[in-house]
Amino acid sequence: MSQEAWRSGGSRHDADDTSDRLYTPDDFAAYAARRDARQGGAGGREPLTYGDPLTDGPGDPLTDPLPGTETPSPGSEIVARPTTPPPSYRPATPPPAAPPPAHVGHQPEAAPEPAADEPDLRRFMSATDFLDRRDADQDLGPATWGWRGAMRRWTGGLVNPRMGAEERGYLEDRRLIQRDFDGPRTIAFINPKGGAAKTTGVLAAGYTFGTVRGGGVVAWDNNETRGTLGIRGTRSAHRNTTRELLEDLERFTDVYQSRIGDLGAFVRSQGDAHFDVLASDERPDVTGTIRAQDFDAVHKLLERFYRVILIDTGNNMRAENWLAAAGAADLLVVTSTVREDTGYSGLWMLDALQDAGYQNLKHKTVTVLSDPSATVDSKLADDLVDVYEQRTRGVYRVPYDPALVAGSVVPYSQLSHHTRMEWLKACAGMAAAL
Repeated sequence: MSQEAWRSGGSRHDADDTSDRLYTPDDFAAYAARRDARQGGAGGREPLTYGDPLTDGPGDPLTDPLPGTETPSPGSEIVARPTTPPPSYRPATPPPAAPPPAHVGHQPEAAPEPAADEPDLRRFMSATDFLDRRDADQDLGPATWGWRGAMRRWTGGLVNPRMGAEERGYLEDRRLIQRDFDGPRTIAFINPKGGAAKTTGVLAAGYTFGTVRGGGVVAWDNNETRGTLGIRGTRSAHRNTTRELLEDLERFTDVYQSRIGDLGAFVRSQGDAHFDVLASDERPDVTGTIRAQDFDAVHKLLERFYRVILIDTGNNMRAENWLAAAGAADLLVVTSTVREDTGYSGLWMLDALQDAGYQNLKHKTVTVLSDPSATVDSKLADDLVDVYEQRTRGVYRVPYDPALVAGSVVPYSQLSHHTRMEWLKACAGMAAAL
């Protein structure tokens, strides 16, 4: 566009500027038909070179004069204006080939209709396309694990073998856990039997999500009376719990004035594990229970400040707050040890939820099986894996870890490498389900 047209408000833009126009196969077919019609009536002269539909002005392809030529006066010659496509034009598919020139006196054949599934032509790469072009083609770099990593170190980098399957799987699990969600996500750990590894599972998952994601995670003990998440997590300078938070909930009513830092008086930071713990009631003189409306109020508050909410549930699946947690959860995690009684209890619970009308249980549930000792019944373990694979979307085995035997504060730094890797796989499965 000329500077005069620009200063005058772009009056020539609609007539000449086609930089934003996307041409379809139909446009090219119509253009070819018009060109051949004019060549057929040219009195047998040499085929003429007309304008390019990509660079000439837009218009009606059937009624407007052919772009690139002047309307001839009687007895004058037609002067063609040869043009070439702009360098930036890179069609996704080539335009349909024009039919051969028609003989003089014969009507040219109509151009074939383009295929229905032929994609539209794009004339440029957008800025978003430019950034996304390599998103799925990332270089993972040389190996750092096993003999591949050792060879790389021994040779000073002269030999750079690629990562093995195990190391690639580890990075993929971390990528799944670090994925962005379009809102807060709630995961409820459930089994109505005590000793089913719900609390240790919540703390191990909190450690995994917290360290891999870098924070934004809270573990909440939603026991209707008294749970043990508070005494298994790292201690804090205060002893406030869900009960005290409910009593002081009004201070968080104003969403413009309340801050996540204000929750520091009620949650307990887990330090290097990068997640917080909200304990259940610990006062011996309190006889009340947490109701469904109490759960809803606390849950809505935590959703404002955390991205991942891990809920440790009690053993009474008929309690109001237990049912409220199961209904609000985006994902259910059935925890069980490799014991027949805890395995049966988890299956009984799934039967009860199914009968109660809970939808898509298999799709929204995963299972974590924990080894209760260094040696377990392998036949029972296989049976539990088989039956839970039928009832849930995935089963993850986590090993026995001596650091968890004492029942005291979970020493995250003392968890074995094997335990951490298996919990990484389990949490990656949870994140994929979300």
